Amino acid sequence: MPIKIITDSTSYINADLKEKYDISIVSLSVIFKNEEFKEINIENETFYEKLGKNLSIPTSSQPPLAEMYNILESQISDNNEVVCIFMSSDMSGTYSNACLAKSMILEKYPNAVIKIIDSRSNSMQLGFAVLTAARAVYEEKSIEEVINITQDNIKRSKFMFIPDTLEYLKKGGRIGGASALLGTIFQIKPILTVINGKTELFDKVRTKKRAIQTMVDKFIEDITKHGLGEVIIHHINDVEGAIEFAKIVEKCIGKKVDIAPIGPVIGTHVGPGALGIVYYTESDL
Repeated sequence: MPIKIITDSTSYINADLKEKYDISIVSLSVIFKNEEFKEINIENETFYEKLGKNLSIPTSSQPPLAEMYNILESQISDNNEVVCIFMSSDMSGTYSNACLAKSMILEKYPNAVIKIIDSRSNSMQLGFAVLTAARAVYEEKSIEEVINITQDNIKRSKFMFIPDTLEYLKKGGRIGGASALLGTIFQIKPILTVINGKTELFDKVRTKKRAIQTMVDKFIEDITKHGLGEVIIHHINDVEGAIEFAKIVEKCIGKKVDIAPIGPVIGTHVGPGALGIVYYTESDL
């Protein structure tokens, strides 16, 4: 029986790869005071321009239960098995909605095979897990193998980033273990990471330049010990900063490093100007 992969819009996977591996996307939304947009229906440039003009920070919302149900049913009714990989359940209700939709599907299709994985992260840390699953499907692995390979990838991945300000994380309630920084934000540049599904403090330094170098140093330390799978540079409306960051990493590893923009939902919670690095290793971190 064919296996199909479903993820959410915060994975920010390159469009060509989504098409190549037939990855289905269920979209979260961003909500301004008088407007709501599905993340997949608004261009990043348009969103960040609107964000800059608004006095208040927008909110985000998980995919509606009906949409989650419909995308699952469309695959199950075509006699497919389904593997869903979603952003951290501590950051969104997307995972729990998927579990609820699954239980509803099983009432109608009791023999349906639906596996749901909590990636414990978002952006390309989620994206790499999704691509790992999709490649395993492409190689005709069993669904049990796909699950095991994906969960193994999650254990071997890391996401570090530097926000331009903590205000977006604070107002969005996503600041997690970095909350202790709020009183000293003007004196430091925090480096954040995702641990156990939540935003946590990795380190704090004095300048953005030093923050980038600290992330690079940790990246080199990890891949020296454990080997490199893949790496990507993230940015939130800061293409020039991402290009410079990528060049530094490229000099260290001797090959091209791709850049992936972060879209409206995560951009809403982290804020413009952020830079990050996501990678996974060949052996467990």
